[in-house]
Amino acid sequence: LYFCFLQMSANDCHDPPEYWTIHGLWPDKTEECNRTWHFNVTEIKDLISDMRHYWPDVLHSSLNRTQFWKHEWDKHGTCAATLQALNSQKKYFGKALELYQHVDLNSCLLKAGIKPSSSYYQMTAIKEALTRFYGVTPKIQCLPPEEGEKAQTIGQIEFCFTKELQLRNCTVLKGESDPVQADLKLGSEELSVCNDSLPTYYPSEVQ
Repeated sequence: LYFCFLQMSANDCHDPPEYWTIHGLWPDKTEECNRTWHFNVTEIKDLISDMRHYWPDVLHSSLNRTQFWKHEWDKHGTCAATLQALNSQKKYFGKALELYQHVDLNSCLLKAGIKPSSSYYQMTAIKEALTRFYGVTPKIQCLPPEEGEKAQTIGQIEFCFTKELQLRNCTVLKGESDPVQADLKLGSEELSVCNDSLPTYYPSEVQ
């Protein structure tokens, strides 16, 4: 999740991390399953240190920086909680942190020689490196090229899991909309599945 390195103004980003962070853990095709099950930050008090580091809200300033977590719980966590492994707020957020550590995207990309740069990458090379490392194909989202530019900008890398929380291939069926597009809006731009034929920019600093 590289929000701050996209097209945000400097005022929208507060101490942006220079590593991939968590956006969320989302069940397919369900949202806001229990509006009476309210987010309670005290239930994840043991996770707060890791949450602030690996799951920061880089878009919104708030006094205690919990609004992003509340949104993710209300929209996705209440649905994920149908699984026993995710059936409490502590389990939901704790398991997401655990999966993040297991995937270790930062280390994988570095080992593959893919790092933030002012030069461009081929999207197929990024995909091949990830698939080779993980044995499954993730879904990579980009911002389209700005007017007059030729390169798309990498924005998010989504990993898919079975209900047993094992990695699986990510697939978007024909005619199926990308669920991330409705959820993620950066300014007037939207993230969408990257174009394999466009050069890809993996920015090294806030624009």
